Amino acid sequence: MMVTMPSYDEPLSDAPDALLAEDTTPHAVAHDDDVSSAVDHPSPDESPVRRDALGDVPDDQLTAGYLPSATGFTHKSAFPPIDDYAFLSDCESSCLIARNGSVEWMCLPRPDSPSVFGAMLDRSAGHFRVGPYGVNVPAARRYLPGGMIVETTWQTDTGWLIVRDALVLGPWHNNDKRSRTHRRTPRDWDAEHMLLRTVKCVNGVVELEVSCEPAFDYHRAPALWEYTGEVYEQATATCEGEAACTSITLTTDLRLGLEGREARAHTRMQEGDSVYIALSWSELPAPRTFAEAAEKMWATSECWRQWITLGKFPDHPWRGYLQRSALTLKGLTFAPTGALLAAATTSLPETPGGERNWDYRYAWVRDSTFALWGLYTLGMNREADDFFNFLHDAATTGNGEILPLQVLYGIGGERTITEYELGHLRGYDGARPVRIGNGAYNQEQHDIWGTILDSVYLHVKSRQQVPETLWPVLEKQVQAAITHWRDPDRGIWEVRGEPQHFTSSKVMCWVALDRGARLAELHGETDFAKKWSDLADEIHADILDNGVNADGVFTQSYGSDTLDASLLLVPLLRFLPPDDPRVVKTVLAIADNLTDQGLVLRYRTDTTDDGLSGVEGTFTICSFWLVSALVEIGELQRARHLCERLLGYASPLELYAEEIDPRTGRHLGNFPQAFTHLALINALTHVIRAEQKITSGEFHPAHRTN
Repeated sequence: MMVTMPSYDEPLSDAPDALLAEDTTPHAVAHDDDVSSAVDHPSPDESPVRRDALGDVPDDQLTAGYLPSATGFTHKSAFPPIDDYAFLSDCESSCLIARNGSVEWMCLPRPDSPSVFGAMLDRSAGHFRVGPYGVNVPAARRYLPGGMIVETTWQTDTGWLIVRDALVLGPWHNNDKRSRTHRRTPRDWDAEHMLLRTVKCVNGVVELEVSCEPAFDYHRAPALWEYTGEVYEQATATCEGEAACTSITLTTDLRLGLEGREARAHTRMQEGDSVYIALSWSELPAPRTFAEAAEKMWATSECWRQWITLGKFPDHPWRGYLQRSALTLKGLTFAPTGALLAAATTSLPETPGGERNWDYRYAWVRDSTFALWGLYTLGMNREADDFFNFLHDAATTGNGEILPLQVLYGIGGERTITEYELGHLRGYDGARPVRIGNGAYNQEQHDIWGTILDSVYLHVKSRQQVPETLWPVLEKQVQAAITHWRDPDRGIWEVRGEPQHFTSSKVMCWVALDRGARLAELHGETDFAKKWSDLADEIHADILDNGVNADGVFTQSYGSDTLDASLLLVPLLRFLPPDDPRVVKTVLAIADNLTDQGLVLRYRTDTTDDGLSGVEGTFTICSFWLVSALVEIGELQRARHLCERLLGYASPLELYAEEIDPRTGRHLGNFPQAFTHLALINALTHVIRAEQKITSGEFHPAHRTN
């Protein structure tokens, strides 16, 4: 039985269509379902900045003079906005849940496995909904503070429901035999390979609906259900055909009915009633009672809170944004290997209806090391050890031979990530093609050596010791930078046009030699330290001779006049001091000339050969980089103003995709995006520390190399 997914633009009343048109203004700076607002109802001075807390500040002043305008029509879509999804993770699997209570993206058993629920990319590609019958828009939704549990509150004409969703974590369970998947050091907590959904009726009477319709292997293998319990409490779905799929089992205290591809349940709940639904994909036992389910939910909350308390978060109204970003970065890690995903999804479009659709469910060296930078800023550096060990495994053969570092790897350390298209899927809101894999894995990108060496230096300098097993890998990266820094590449943005001498790539090669020299000194390799330091000076001089135009502005590539947002990293990576006139001119040129409605583009598509057609939205990481860079050059008021605008674009659950359409506030690209959240952490930390300068007398940048 095929279930038609409801439209997210269906009217809620009989009011005229003009009054029902979807609001296209950006979100307010904070939201009523803000995580921080859930604890003790703090005063406005203690919670993130809200629109109503700004008194009579005009909208144009609040948004730096940029107000979204009507486009002349309302796009009716069956897909929820990208920023309406909630993200759940147990650091082994992840899922996205739409606001109507439907799981619309979940891949099993790993985040880069084929999808089991894929309605996000095709409305018929599988879903798992729990919610009140006939109601699609909840009264409120939030994360429980300090963790990865989503709570959705529903109001119907007859009553109220509260649904909580979590990917369950529990005590380490491989005590009788070693795990076949974990390569990193075991921790106290581990994934239980279960999506748990609990429901409580807190007022009146509500009709509850459960609909689980998997579509295995990216909707290429139909599901076959069968009862596996004593009566109606359990059913298991396997895939028909020859595809190798992970079976899923539903366990509940409701009565399940099996209708073709779908497992269903209906019940009338009265005030005080509680039920649970557990979706599992391993041999670990599912709960058999609601009390057992509640215990697992509590254990999951406890696990996340124990982790988040390891961080150092400022007593500041932006604390909630920093914590949510840290939790998101942690949720994008793959605990068995230490890998860190660039994003949880594939093929969410960077251009509405366009072809800029990529698979980000892999471990980019650049994105991962920058993410570690963000966590390090908050005092959370334990994830770095696991990632460096992952990188050592991926870049080393069984006999100890050091291999060249790739741009990206599979989260299990796979070196070949073949890219192909799924022509049978319609794509998010009609954006095709849907791509699986990523052809950038074998590109020449010369920034990766600098990013890894910078990250390693950042994490080992306080220990004054370079891990012996890691040194050969680091030396190999420095040698690669020495060999290739004069060659063209495809740059930080992985352009699919012709290779060029990108200035930012040259800067990162300088970083590789500079940080390599510092690491060599820490490791007692004084000859290497001297040699690499001299080569760093040579690269530095070459960049200043060829990567700066006549106006004293850094350019995208040697000999060009094109701006590129990656050059905002020049002061952040300490290539030049922030008061250098070339730095100041570059930052201000990007702020004034590489923006759309005040938000930063990574480059102009009409002046950059990226091998693709169409335009794209503003890159949110670049806007956060601009915040940090403005602070560095002393433009604190302008930096804070932009920072507040960017926080106003956060999703209702304080998550970010890769891009933002500045005219509508619509999020574009894969979601949630690690790159964006790490830049948010650094930008907010820059602003907070700069403002503390008034009382402390000295500003401490969020990232130092000495």
